[in-house]
Amino acid sequence: MAAGPNAVPQSNKLVWTGRIISGLIVLFLLFGGIFGIVKAADLAPQFAKYGYPAGAMVKIDITCIICALIYAFPRTAILGAILLTGYLGGATATHVRVGEPFFIPILVAVLAWGGIFLRDARLRALIPLRR
Repeated sequence: MAAGPNAVPQSNKLVWTGRIISGLIVLFLLFGGIFGIVKAADLAPQFAKYGYPAGAMVKIDITCIICALIYAFPRTAILGAILLTGYLGGATATHVRVGEPFFIPILVAVLAWGGIFLRDARLRALIPLRR
């Protein structure tokens, strides 16, 4: 529990639920980014259907990994969530443009913000949900 005049009590269950959700998001994004780099040659034809140049795939995967790592550390987690929102917004736009289902990147972004909302009392104080 934080001390001070603006202290907001934290529930251990909320914090651990947020950590688990955030950890799963980080693992999902790291796995996807690393897999994309390792299998870049095999995935190039699938990536080309989205209209991106062949050399962009590795850059996009590295961006994903960097955003996930920034999100993973508590000191930079909110910045990471903002960066992931932009990254996943681009993924959503790409899927919409080619006519594919686009709910997965939106769900990942919602879970990323939900995880940080549950584990960071300052964010909960900034954006209070009311009954």
